[in-house]
Amino acid sequence: MGKKAQARRETTGRSAVETAAIRTAPNWPLLAVSGAGMLLTGYMAWTALGGEPVKGCGIGSGCDIVLNSEWSKLLGLPTAFWGFLTYSILAATEWVKEADRHWRYAWTISLFGLLYSAYLTTVALTMLHAACPYCLTSFGLMLAAFILVTWQRPAEIPGFSWPNWLLKTATAPVVLILILHLSYTGVIEGFTTPEDPIARPLADYLTKTGAKFYGASWCPHCQQQKHAFGSAATRLPYIECSPLGQGSPQAAVCKDAKIDSYPTWVVNGERIEQVLTLKELGDKSGFKAPPTAN
Repeated sequence: MGKKAQARRETTGRSAVETAAIRTAPNWPLLAVSGAGMLLTGYMAWTALGGEPVKGCGIGSGCDIVLNSEWSKLLGLPTAFWGFLTYSILAATEWVKEADRHWRYAWTISLFGLLYSAYLTTVALTMLHAACPYCLTSFGLMLAAFILVTWQRPAEIPGFSWPNWLLKTATAPVVLILILHLSYTGVIEGFTTPEDPIARPLADYLTKTGAKFYGASWCPHCQQQKHAFGSAATRLPYIECSPLGQGSPQAAVCKDAKIDSYPTWVVNGERIEQVLTLKELGDKSGFKAPPTAN
């Protein structure tokens, strides 16, 4: 490379750095929203990891249903932990001083957080038929962060156009959320927990011996009980006590059996009002696993 070409390249490089807009003050509004989100999701994650309910979340309440559902965990950790991580990364963009890079990072992170929060909120309202005030508050904070960052977009970003930017940033989160949804609902079997080999024969044995499993579609602990059986849950002697959804009259068969709590098992005449492990059910029912299931 000739000396003139090299000098011209170095001059161009210096000009690009010199003309890049540098942020001279902290983004206090974004830090405030991110901080509030960190406090909220941090508290939710802490209680979940400690096995404690959040304040004001009684058994059977909307938040109890949501926070104990299949959607309450992701990769073995509370979903609130991932929310805390997202708010933390959003706050960490404060260290990026170039205005355009700061905006790109903050907008992308807040977009992903908003889409995932919107997905979880939709699941809670349409599939679980429950509302969690804590989760709705987090959704509101992420929405506020997204609107704030969108409004703060620098006036001039070289080569920026909304159609290309949306295609570039929104595609990956949408695809990822779709994959997660298929995993949560069991459509993608590779993401589900392998079925215990004694689950199927135990479920058949419970049905054959007249055991009863009373539950409700909106009950997270009932879903937890079914989850222990994997795909064999469809073979359980399950009785739905709330066929019309939460808040509807109890089914007559459950009312006659005086079912007050979900799940309720009736095994060998014994009434147990809690989630049971496969071993506990096997012991109480007298089930003997076949050799091939051991």
